[in-house]
Amino acid sequence: MTATTALPATRRTARAARHADAPDTRSLFTRLERLEEGPGREQVRDQLARAWLPMANRLADKYRDRGEPREDLRQVAALGLVKAIDRYDRATGPFEAYAVPTIDGEIKRHFRDHGWDLHVPRRVQDARNKVRRALRELHNTGHPHPVLAQIADQARLSVELASAGLEAMDAYSALSLDKTFAPDQDDSYSLQSTLGRDESRYDLVVDRESVKDALQQLPEREKEILYLRFFKDMTQARIAERLGISQMHVSRIINKTCARVRTQVLADTGPQRKAA
Repeated sequence: MTATTALPATRRTARAARHADAPDTRSLFTRLERLEEGPGREQVRDQLARAWLPMANRLADKYRDRGEPREDLRQVAALGLVKAIDRYDRATGPFEAYAVPTIDGEIKRHFRDHGWDLHVPRRVQDARNKVRRALRELHNTGHPHPVLAQIADQARLSVELASAGLEAMDAYSALSLDKTFAPDQDDSYSLQSTLGRDESRYDLVVDRESVKDALQQLPEREKEILYLRFFKDMTQARIAERLGISQMHVSRIINKTCARVRTQVLADTGPQRKAA
């Protein structure tokens, strides 16, 4: 039997779990425990932080493709490292085994609190994470399109909370309005182009319907002049030439007729507007 296989299982696991960026700092932790608060303790604490910082950076870099700046994640990991150093008890086992989940937890907390483009309550954020794990587990066990009840059961959530978690799946990051879909095709479009907007011509439809009755009551000559001006887009000079009258006369007819139609429409719709 070789020396390696003769080692107890717990020792073999501990050695296998160590990384190259996990220094032997047992003596520093021993000194830290014996020192009172003061400059000496702070110096040892800083030495420990510098020694373990490469490991904290490695843990932070695992999350580098999730939308947060790399330097921000490394700062959060460094904060988690300091917390782990302050709270570590040598009796619990190797520092690495304690520090890794502490730093990971600090990074995940950062994502929960600061990484969302939309504000989502903490309980819904937690539900989202459980729903995501449940979906992955269901897919792996032959359920590619699970229904809501299956998801809720797998995630051990109520149907209502599972539904909220599903909706939150799309709330972590928002698309830019400038994002282009099908950019390599002739019919490409941006997200902004799909948004609704006020249609000013709707008001024109309302105005036209409002003046219909008043226009029908006009004398034929005035009706013809308004038609040529506003529907055929003819100039006053061309209308005058066509009807054999002066341009000034055409202008007066248009102004007086429009004023009369406006007065009549307002008189007819006034009571309705007041009632509204």
